[in-house]
Amino acid sequence: MESQKKNKPKFHPNPKLKLMDQVREVLRYHHYAYRTEQTYCRWILRYIHHFGGKTHPNRLG
Repeated sequence: MESQKKNKPKFHPNPKLKLMDQVREVLRYHHYAYRTEQTYCRWILRYIHHFGGKTHPNRLG
């Protein structure tokens, strides 16, 4: 299993998509469970709202 991950080509999400759509695209590429995808997306949104408010995610560091 570990060797399969090393040989898997690197995935680059579509830069034209919004941030959360890119996150979902990457998680689905790596075959994460749907509930995991939902949880990770909620964590990201909470982080953005807590620390950034209206700041663009690229600037949150």
